[in-house]
Amino acid sequence: MPDPVLSAEGVGVRFGDFQALTDMSIAVEPNTIHALIGPNGAGKTTFFNAITGVRRPNAGQIRLEGRPITRMAAYRRVESGMARSFQVTNIYPSLTVRENVRLAVQARHRRESWIFWRSAVRADISDETSVLLEQVGILDRADTRAGELSHGAQRLLEIGMALGANPKIICLDEPLAGMGIDDVYRTKALIVGLKARMAVLLIEHNMGVVLSISDQITVMSQGRKIACGTPEAIRNDASVRSAYLGSAA
Repeated sequence: MPDPVLSAEGVGVRFGDFQALTDMSIAVEPNTIHALIGPNGAGKTTFFNAITGVRRPNAGQIRLEGRPITRMAAYRRVESGMARSFQVTNIYPSLTVRENVRLAVQARHRRESWIFWRSAVRADISDETSVLLEQVGILDRADTRAGELSHGAQRLLEIGMALGANPKIICLDEPLAGMGIDDVYRTKALIVGLKARMAVLLIEHNMGVVLSISDQITVMSQGRKIACGTPEAIRNDASVRSAYLGSAA
């Protein structure tokens, strides 16, 4: 069994007197899709925030490729190979689609990170930008202002921006939320294709998609992990049915 790309052990997060997470753990293997699911309020996004450096945990350890990152700043985690999308789309609406992704690509090149503002753009950066736009399916809208895209296309753009960091693991927070059927199908295919090059950690409420594309699923309830296993194992887990449907299930 290969070493996990991302691992978390005993992670706890407290907000004042409220314990939002307790003893959370996860191990995301290379080139897999690992879904994180649970009812609303289970603590999924809080756990994502702890993993990605948005919120420092009060307890536990987080490692990226075996390297401790628990106290590492969020931008340092990006430099180390972690990328993330958010529940609320996080783009530059006044810039074009191409400019949004180009900035993400340039951020990998610290010395040239502001070359975007010059009249001449390096050919390799421009080429990589076009490849990413094609990969996420919005190359035909490269010169459109990002704020004019549909919600689904904006979500695809955000994934393209995350891929600009050339990550070893990408953390996607509800990427299908608010999408129409066509966009869901396109994004599902994109996510499946990503695992050939990186690990994917996914929060998603569309259980049909989760069960059809995931290699492993971790289930949370009330800030704790209650189950982890294959889609088939999770589908038949009594504790999972109880968490989603109540004790009568």
